[in-house]
Amino acid sequence: MALFYSEYWAFVFGVIGNVISCMTFLAPLPTFYRIYKKKSTEGFQSVPYVTALLSAMLWIYYAHVKNKATLLLLTINIYGFGIEAIYIIIFLLYASNKARLSTIKLLFLTVCGYGTMVILTTYLTKGSKRLSIIGWICMVFNICVFASPLFILKQVIKTKSVAFMPLNLSFFLTLNAIVWFFYGLLIDDFYIAIPNTLGFVFGIVQMVIYLIYKDAIPLESTKLQKPNDHVLNICEDVPNGALQPDPNQVVKSGAPAVAVIGDEDPNNGK
Repeated sequence: MALFYSEYWAFVFGVIGNVISCMTFLAPLPTFYRIYKKKSTEGFQSVPYVTALLSAMLWIYYAHVKNKATLLLLTINIYGFGIEAIYIIIFLLYASNKARLSTIKLLFLTVCGYGTMVILTTYLTKGSKRLSIIGWICMVFNICVFASPLFILKQVIKTKSVAFMPLNLSFFLTLNAIVWFFYGLLIDDFYIAIPNTLGFVFGIVQMVIYLIYKDAIPLESTKLQKPNDHVLNICEDVPNGALQPDPNQVVKSGAPAVAVIGDEDPNNGK
């Protein structure tokens, strides 16, 4: 009976996590509508979308190898992979030659790195050892993505402005981390649970900082500049993906983790 309830609640949390992650994966739509209308990627970067693509690929591989109680993890990351692939294709269509070449190089390195990892873990490891190695890779990657938004806290504290930390997005990303933590806990998978524990903590820190500085008067002597979106303010873009100037560029660290990334607007500060 206890096993039944555990599986039941794992399914419930997995479905909720899929719904929240699906919405965060769609967060960059306004950004890409802007790119489509202007026929230019302007100052936006492809790094968040390639990062999200790699995250989805890693979790798909992990779910495939584990092949147990990971259906909902598999479905959301297949969905995320498709969405991020579409974003990248659109980016390549409207990017400048320099940005297009840079993105192609980044994609090449990503595919080569991922392919090397798959080959090595397939032929040099077996069984639980293989799953453990893949799990650690996914977990470390997720932790890095979750921790990346902390870099923006320095700017918030320095400028006394929360323009780049929309509260609603931070709230939903924290909620997403909570849901996937319980999913990982219920299926007894600490590779999913641990990163989302840190995701919850980091999310709470962001919301506390927001509440502290939301009514503060920004320093007039400080010229606000948006963060480069290679700094994953995980989420994305966020799916797993956002600006006050444009909070829509989100990086999703697979289903278990979703991050927000600030778009770099070339018109900012002009």
